[in-house]
Amino acid sequence: MAPLPLSASFHGDIAVLLVLVDDHDTAEVVGQKIAVHVAGRRVAAAPGPVRVRHEGRVLPAGQRVGEAGVSPMDYVEAFYDER
Repeated sequence: MAPLPLSASFHGDIAVLLVLVDDHDTAEVVGQKIAVHVAGRRVAAAPGPVRVRHEGRVLPAGQRVGEAGVSPMDYVEAFYDER
């Protein structure tokens, strides 16, 4: 396990954040780590899972971000899954 700093935003927010995650965190956990700084503050909180997009691809919720090819300081975007 290794620290993985990411440049991140939450869909609908105006700010880009520096978020420290672990390369063994799943995409679901990374989404939650981003949402905790934004949801209910600058973006309305919503029910349902938070998903993560990296390089135009939505990562499977259970996939570890290190295995998904996410590198230090890569940009990821979290968003609510509205299904």
